[in-house]
Amino acid sequence: MNGADVDTGGRAGGTGVAVIADGHDRGGSPGRGPGRGPGRGRHGAGGRGRLMAGLRRRLVKRRIRIRRTRGRRLRRALVVLLALLANLVGAAVVAYHLTKIPEPHPETAMQSTVFVDDHGDYLGRRGPVDRQEIPLSQVPRHVQEAVIAAENRSFRTDTGVSPRAIARAAWATVSGGDRQGGSTITQQYVKNALLSPEQTLSRKAREALISIKLDRTRSKDEILQGYLNTVYFGRGAAGIQSAARNYFGVDAKDLTVSQGAALASVINIPSYYEKAGSDPKVTAKLVDRWEWVLDAMAHSGAITSAQRAGARFPAFRFYPPGDTDGQRQYLIDAAASEAADRLGITEDQLARGGYTVRTTFDLTAQDATAELAADGTEKKTGEKTGEKTAEEKAADAKAGGKKRAEVKTSGDVRVHTAVVALVPGDGAVRVLYGGADYASQPFNDARDGAVEAGTALQPFSGMKLLAPLTDLTRTAAPTPLRLASAYATAAAHGVYATPYTVAKITRAGRTLYEAHPRTRTAMTRADAGMVAKLLYGRLDAAPATRTGAAGLRTLWQTTYDEHLTLTVALFAEHPAKGKKAALPAPLPYTAGSRSLSVSEGVWSKIVGTAEGHDPAAEPNPGLPTGQTKPILATR
Repeated sequence: MNGADVDTGGRAGGTGVAVIADGHDRGGSPGRGPGRGPGRGRHGAGGRGRLMAGLRRRLVKRRIRIRRTRGRRLRRALVVLLALLANLVGAAVVAYHLTKIPEPHPETAMQSTVFVDDHGDYLGRRGPVDRQEIPLSQVPRHVQEAVIAAENRSFRTDTGVSPRAIARAAWATVSGGDRQGGSTITQQYVKNALLSPEQTLSRKAREALISIKLDRTRSKDEILQGYLNTVYFGRGAAGIQSAARNYFGVDAKDLTVSQGAALASVINIPSYYEKAGSDPKVTAKLVDRWEWVLDAMAHSGAITSAQRAGARFPAFRFYPPGDTDGQRQYLIDAAASEAADRLGITEDQLARGGYTVRTTFDLTAQDATAELAADGTEKKTGEKTGEKTAEEKAADAKAGGKKRAEVKTSGDVRVHTAVVALVPGDGAVRVLYGGADYASQPFNDARDGAVEAGTALQPFSGMKLLAPLTDLTRTAAPTPLRLASAYATAAAHGVYATPYTVAKITRAGRTLYEAHPRTRTAMTRADAGMVAKLLYGRLDAAPATRTGAAGLRTLWQTTYDEHLTLTVALFAEHPAKGKKAALPAPLPYTAGSRSLSVSEGVWSKIVGTAEGHDPAAEPNPGLPTGQTKPILATR
C-alpha cells in the first residue's frame, strides 16, 4: 500500500508538478486552473510591460537615428530650397530680359482736338477720346505733388512696385478704411496705357516686370508725364488737360493748389467723384479726401503751412455738362474745316491729332446772338393781318421795312436768321450765327446760305470792284458772310480782308500755325467813301446802317464802322413735307423789329459802349493807319 500510495502520490505529485509547470509556462498562478490566471498569454501585465518596453526601445533608437541624421537632412532641404530659389531667380531674370515695354494702346495714343474762342474760353472738341497730351512742364509742380500724395507717395524713390503700398491697400480693405491703391503710379500707367485691364496673375506678373523695367529705363518725370496724360478723371476726360477743362474750365497750367488737389482726389474713384459739385453726398466725401491729400502735401513740404491753411475746396462746373449741338457746332464746323486746310491734313486727322485751335469767335457775343435771335423765332406761324403796336411801327420805320402788316401768311412758316460780325481790314470773324439748332439743321445759313440780296447791294452799283468782289453786284443771292465782307471792305477804305475763323493752332505747347490778315485792295478809297457817305449821310457820323430787301422774302440789315461790320439776314420758308420741297415764304410783319433788335443787341454786346470806353485805344497792325479792331464790352 505504501508503494501504491507512494506511486499514487508520486503520480499525483508528478501531476501537480506538471500542472504547476504548465501553469508557469502559460502565465498562470498557483491555485488556479490551467489558462485561467490573469497572467495568461500576451494579455497579461507582464506581456504589456514587455510590449511597452519594446516600443520605448524602438523610439529611443529612432530618436538617436534622427539626431544622427538631422544635419544631413537639413543640408538636403537647404540645397533643395536654394535650388528652387535659384530657379525662380533665374526664371525672373530671363523673364525680365525677355520682357519688352509695349507700345501704348491705340486708344491711349488718340487725342481730341480742342477749340477755344478768341479769349481762350472752351468752345468744344472733336475726336474719339477727350484727351490732349501736354508736356510735364505745363503741369504745375503742386499738381504733380498732389497726384503723388493721393496715389503713390513713394513714387520718387520706389522701383516701380511697392510692397508697402500693397500691404497698406490690403489693410485698408480689411479694416474698412478708405480705398487705397495697391499699385504704384508706374504700375497704373502700365496697366492703363500698355496692358489690358484683365485681372489675372499672369497679367499682374507681367505688369510688375514691365513696371520695374520702365522704372530702370525711363526717368520718373517721363513716367509721371505719361501717367498724367492717360489716367482717367471721370466726366469723359482722360488726362490732366481735359480734366482741368471739364471740371474747372481752365488749362492744366492754370490749376490752383486747391483745384489740383481736388483732381488728384478724383482719380481714386472717378466714376463716383465726377458728380462732385452737383451731388452733396459725393461732394462731402470728396472734400474729406481732398483734405487728406492737402495734409500729406503739407507734411511732405510740397506746399507751405500757409497754403494749406488758406486752401478752400474749389467750385466744380455743373455736371453733366450741356451738349454743343445748339450753336457751337456751327462754329466748330467752320474752324475745323479751316484748320485742317491750314495744316494740310484731313478733318479726321485734325480731330485725332490733339491740337488746340484758337478761333476768332467771341463766345459771349455768339451766345448773346443766339439768345436774341431765339426771342423772335417763329417756327410755326399762321399770322393774319393785324394792327401793329406803336413799337412795331417805329421799328419797321427805322428798319425801312415794307408794309408787312398787309401780308397774310398761310400754313407753317419757318423764319431763318443769319448773323455775321467781322473786323474790317482784318477779316477775323467774331460772330457766325448760322441757325437755331445744329441738331435739326447742320447747314450754316451764315456761311453757306444763299439769300436774295435785292436792294442790299445798291450801294455798290456802278462801282468798279476788284477781286474778290468783282462779280458781287451780279450775284443775286450772296451768302451773308460775303455781303458782310463787302461792307467791311468799304469800312476799311477799300481794303478787302479775307474772312478767317482760326487765329492759332498749337500742339503740345508748340505753335504750328498763326494767322495774319490777308488783305488786298478791292475798291478805291473814293468809292469806299461814297458807300460810307450813302450810309452815314456824312463821313464822320455814327456807325452806318443799311437796310435792304428782296421783296417781302428777305430782309438785310448791315451796320458798320471802322471797328466792326455786322450783318443780319432774315428769310422765311414753308418747311419741306414728305416729298414736297421747302418753298420761299413771305416774312411775317415782325421781321423788321426782329432784325433791328438782333442788330442793336449784338452791336452793343461786341463794341464797348460803357462810359469812357474808347474802341480806338487798341491798335491793330492789320488795319489801315488809324483803324482798330473792336474791343469787347464783355471782357
